[in-house]
Amino acid sequence: MRKDKFIDIYRRDDVTSRLISAPEGLTSLTGAVGSSFSLYVAAAALTAGGTHVVIADDKDSAGFIYYDLLNFISPDDLFFFPTSYKRSSLFCTESNSNIVQRTALLTALGGDASRIMVICTYPEALAEKVAEESELRAATLKIARGDKVSVDKLAERLVAMGFVRDDFVWAPGQYSVRGGIVDIFSYGDIHPYRIDLFGDEVDSIRMFDINTQLSTGSRDAVEVVANTSGSKKGMCRTSFTDLIKSRADRRYWVVTPSHVERRLNDIRAQVLSSRGDEGKALLESLWSGPQLCRSLEGERVIALHGTFSDMNPVGDISVRKSPQTAIGKNFELLRDDLVKYKEEGYASYIVTQNGAQIERLSGIMASIGGKKGLFDSVDITLQGGFVDHDNKLCVYTDHQIFERNHRYRLMRELPKAEGLSVSELQEMSLGDYVVHIDHGIGRYGGLTRSVENGKVAEAVKIIYRDGDVLLVGVHALHKISKYKDGDTETAPKLHKLGGGTWQRQKMTAKSRVKDIAKDLIALYAKRRASKGYAFSPDGYMQQELEASFLYEDTPDQQKATEALKRDMEAPVPMDRLICGDVGFGKTEIAIRAAFKAAVDGKQVAVLVPTTVLSLQHYRTFTRRLSGLPVTVENLSRAKSAGQVSDILRRLKEGKIDIVIGTHKLLGSKVEFRDLGLLIVDEEQKFGVSSKEKLRKMRESVDTLTLTATPIPRTLQFSLMGARDLSIIATPPPNRQPVSTEVHEFSPEIVREAVEAEIERGGQVFFVHNRIETIERAAALVQRELPGARIAVAHGRMSPAQLERVMTDFIYGEYDVLVATTIIESGIDIQNAGTIIVNDAQNFGLGDLHQLRGRVGRNNRKAYCLLLTPPVECISETARRRLRAIEEFADLGAGFNIAMQDLDIRGAGNMLGAEQSGFIADIGFETYRKILDEAMAELKAEGIGTDNGPDGDGPAARELYVSDCQVDIDDEAFIPDTYVSNTAEKIKLYRTIDAMETSQEAERMIAELTDRFGPPPEPVKRLLSVVSLRKAAMALGFEKAIVKNGFFILHFVGKPQSPYFKSDVFTSVMRFVAGQDERYKVKQSPERLLLSIRGVGGIDDALAILREMGRQVDKDKA
Repeated sequence: MRKDKFIDIYRRDDVTSRLISAPEGLTSLTGAVGSSFSLYVAAAALTAGGTHVVIADDKDSAGFIYYDLLNFISPDDLFFFPTSYKRSSLFCTESNSNIVQRTALLTALGGDASRIMVICTYPEALAEKVAEESELRAATLKIARGDKVSVDKLAERLVAMGFVRDDFVWAPGQYSVRGGIVDIFSYGDIHPYRIDLFGDEVDSIRMFDINTQLSTGSRDAVEVVANTSGSKKGMCRTSFTDLIKSRADRRYWVVTPSHVERRLNDIRAQVLSSRGDEGKALLESLWSGPQLCRSLEGERVIALHGTFSDMNPVGDISVRKSPQTAIGKNFELLRDDLVKYKEEGYASYIVTQNGAQIERLSGIMASIGGKKGLFDSVDITLQGGFVDHDNKLCVYTDHQIFERNHRYRLMRELPKAEGLSVSELQEMSLGDYVVHIDHGIGRYGGLTRSVENGKVAEAVKIIYRDGDVLLVGVHALHKISKYKDGDTETAPKLHKLGGGTWQRQKMTAKSRVKDIAKDLIALYAKRRASKGYAFSPDGYMQQELEASFLYEDTPDQQKATEALKRDMEAPVPMDRLICGDVGFGKTEIAIRAAFKAAVDGKQVAVLVPTTVLSLQHYRTFTRRLSGLPVTVENLSRAKSAGQVSDILRRLKEGKIDIVIGTHKLLGSKVEFRDLGLLIVDEEQKFGVSSKEKLRKMRESVDTLTLTATPIPRTLQFSLMGARDLSIIATPPPNRQPVSTEVHEFSPEIVREAVEAEIERGGQVFFVHNRIETIERAAALVQRELPGARIAVAHGRMSPAQLERVMTDFIYGEYDVLVATTIIESGIDIQNAGTIIVNDAQNFGLGDLHQLRGRVGRNNRKAYCLLLTPPVECISETARRRLRAIEEFADLGAGFNIAMQDLDIRGAGNMLGAEQSGFIADIGFETYRKILDEAMAELKAEGIGTDNGPDGDGPAARELYVSDCQVDIDDEAFIPDTYVSNTAEKIKLYRTIDAMETSQEAERMIAELTDRFGPPPEPVKRLLSVVSLRKAAMALGFEKAIVKNGFFILHFVGKPQSPYFKSDVFTSVMRFVAGQDERYKVKQSPERLLLSIRGVGGIDDALAILREMGRQVDKDKA
């Protein structure tokens, strides 16, 4: 059924008519359960128009109602009105994203008074007074195309409004000026504006993306709004309800009036008690419960549960609705429910925006004897299903049927400045350590400019040991990478320019990589040749299991599942490695594989490194497989001798399908009746003897290995032929992001966060990474929360003691675990919903990301609080790091940001621990370049690393040279008059340097024009230089010189190179032979050269190389 037809049922409903015509005063609406309340709000708004304010109990409840309404109300007419602050006005830490959403609504309220407006809010947001309409008008600047204004006058007005000038705009309240282009980020819009002035006239207005800094659309006129939030002193303020009195036909829909009233009073009381004199001043900008009640007198209020203290109901509308039947993944129960209601004349609808779920459900129904036509589907998503006895219809939500997570999304949320944070973290500052692939570690000395023969050239200066200086041309920046992030205190040793140490280190690493790759390739080939068990294709129970996964499958997860099943169904022993970040669904894939094996009558062994992890996996497997015909057991130190012998007996008899345990599973006493699948979690954490036993088992049994340490994609491609790899790089789309906030440390914020979590039945991690003072930290938490049950865990405790504490925490014996980063290593406690990290400024990005991944493992909202000393005590680097992690609240964002420490761990796991040390010495980027060189040399030696059976990797390009040096006598650089910011210039040089195709060059020119205006000739020439270098490399030239009308190309320097026997060389020589006398091939003492006379410049040279390339392609075809 179409969604407009569905909502029409409620628009025609007599209850909606009564709600619309309800008189002034409070009308009780009783019996509306699930999302039926949201449907009545939507029906009333669409039918009667006007302004509708929905006041929910808290932010998440308001968010879910908003998301319900978004199915029916246009995003232009639907607004979310949050608090200005990260938590509440109690802590005075503002959130830009929230201020933008508030300002967007306040601006819209000043527009057409008759338009439909539906606003979702909650007590903390209503508690804050807002700027009066006159103040808002004064804080607004209107700009339209054709307006007359100079750059200086516009900048002057922006400063007067409180905007701050920056080089590039990435957050509200900033502006930047580049020539005639002014970028402004208004508080009234989620996208910044690019005002392009032609002289003193506004020529165009464009919106742009803060990550790419590129335009995304245009407008004829915009309103630039300054910050009018509570932190701006001296403004006249009013209540939100008073502000909207000017709007026609208003209705308030309040979920629990008494809760709203009580919460407003609580906020005022807390501010007064915790902030002293400052709190008294703050009270002026806050609103109380009695004030809200008075402001709602004479308004039409519809209340769902109860009433306000000073407001008696003037009417009561009762509806007959009951909650959706609790299906609990019992599809026979769902079938019976559908049949029963059909017989009673009810129409049943399953609401979901995931078509795959409807297909799965239809398949399951058909397999258990459900007739066709039992239900219809509606392409919407609702928070709660219900049975409507008045309209005789049942509304089932797919997430409740399958017990999956449901997540709301808000429109007008500020986009995350991901690109900017990443580039800031990778930015090179003067004095930073850098690595040059040919010369080793030096210090960055900035951009320098020189004039040679009247021509300007720019280069990056690197200072080596004993003050030696290397100048690297701007078209050779690909040879430089930033040394590993400065989280470590020890400074690296600088290399001597021209010394042999660096070359020796490179050669050692290369030979080691080659040896490992050869071993892996040989093992892979041996396994592909041996015989294994071919599992049967999926049955309906497998579909049922997969459909009931809490989260939606990501494309990566689907791909990994398909590859895994293909491997299991093949007659060759499987050996697949699944790699994904914390919470990306690796365990789910293992459960699917284990069930597939068990259904075929094979036994499954799940091997984990610790007892705590085995207990955790046992609980996860048991919960996921409940109600399915499989037996799961746990074998670890936690079991008594009697229990162990019973498990061993039942294993031997085949009465246990899946056994989860530590290295005990590899003991000589453990016998399986018919082992078909071995699942290994975090193999790198096992000892040598365990690994040897695993290697023997692998030869005949299907093996699945899981790791949470990301294996860098570059490594994955390089070793594609050596191992079957599945990388899960994205989190489930319906998984709740972990709400991440940075706050200055205070006992009050600890108390509030822990209290809130315990109140909802959850548990808390409090990370304090100093063993010496950890007991003091625990005492502080205990003092603030005398009733809380608190435990301490750290690495100096005995393994048995640590295990006991962790096990008790898993079983809910404690509310708060005060621990060091020992909890980072893979402990997933489903009930832990809040993590507080003390002294967060001392942690690296990778560590913070891993720690945050410990919470939010169920379908409840999770919180991560990063506590720091006062902001002036934190270094700039730490501030950037904290801002990045706060902005990347979504799971998986961490996969994209400066995760060098994790990259190093991942590479170490694949290539051996001693490689980790070397990677740490030189930085991952440089190591990757060395690795690529090593793999290219292996290929040249005839040892193939072709793509694995999945064909995931790109085909290796046949490059016989790793680089080509370009020497020209024309200017090719970015002038300061075009781009003045040095860091941005370096970034642009590197981006241009990484271009591979002519399409990328064209795109780059368009991007530069958009951001900085039309590029001058030296910039265009720079792009041509990069294109020339790439074209020359593809044809086997190590150097290209374009000077004085000559174009000289140097062939590969090694006479024994396979290049001289290749088709590329043959085609190049055939091309030269077909040209006139301007083309000459010469043999110098060192190498073969090609000299071409009468070449007008770099564009002519590039045209010749492209023609040569076409000859190569033609011959190949």
